[in-house]
Amino acid sequence: MNVQFLETLAMPDSTNTPTVVDYYTDILCVWAWIAQPRLEELQKQWSRQIQVRYRYVDIFGDAHTKIAQRWGADDGFATFGAHITHSAEPFADTPVHPACWTEVRPRSSLPAHLLLKAVGIVSGEDALKTMALKIRGAFFVEALDIGNLDFLLELAQGQGLDSQGLRGAIMDGRAMAELSADQLNARDLGVRGSPTWVLNEGRQILYGNVGYRILNANIEELLKRPGAEASWC
Repeated sequence: MNVQFLETLAMPDSTNTPTVVDYYTDILCVWAWIAQPRLEELQKQWSRQIQVRYRYVDIFGDAHTKIAQRWGADDGFATFGAHITHSAEPFADTPVHPACWTEVRPRSSLPAHLLLKAVGIVSGEDALKTMALKIRGAFFVEALDIGNLDFLLELAQGQGLDSQGLRGAIMDGRAMAELSADQLNARDLGVRGSPTWVLNEGRQILYGNVGYRILNANIEELLKRPGAEASWC
C-alpha cells in the first residue's frame, strides 16, 4: 500500500455530509436548559460540519404525577423547585426563576414537544431551534406555563410563525407522527433521560450533564475518523 493512499485515508473528507447529532431533550428538563450554552457553542465551533437534529423524549409528560412520586405528595413541588433553582445557581447563563414548579406548574411537556414538531414541519429546523429556546426561556426565566397549547401558539405567532399552519400540522396528525417517531427511536436507542446526545448512528450516547470538552472531543474524533476505517471488533 503506497504512502499517498495512506495519507488519503487519514484525511477527513470535506465533501461528506454533516455529522448528525441527535439531541434528545424534554423541554421542562432543567439540565437541558443548563446545557443550552454548550449546544450553541458546539454549533458555533463546528458550523456546517455537524447537523443537530432536535428530538424529544417524554420525561415530564405527566409532570404532576412524576414530581409527587419522586419528590413527595405534600411538598414535592416546593422541594423540586428548590432543587432545580439550586442546580442552576453555578450557571449564570441559564438562570431559573424561583416560581418554577413552586408556583407555576405545567402539567405536561408534551404540548410543547408537539408544537415544536409542528414548527419543524411548517417552518424548518432553524425555526424549531429558535422556538425551543424561546419556550425554555418562557418557563425557566419568565415562569410562564408552557404546558398550555393556546399559549404556545400565541408565543409562536409572536415569533412571526404561521399559527394557522402550526394548528394544521397538529390537527392532521403530522406533528404527532413525528413526536411518536422520536419516542420510538429513543426507546430503541436506550435513551434514559434528558439531555442525551446520540452520535455515530447510535454507537455513541452521552447522557446527562456532560461537559463541553467531552462533547467537543467526541465530535472532533468523529469528524477526523477515516471514512474507510474498519471496525476493531
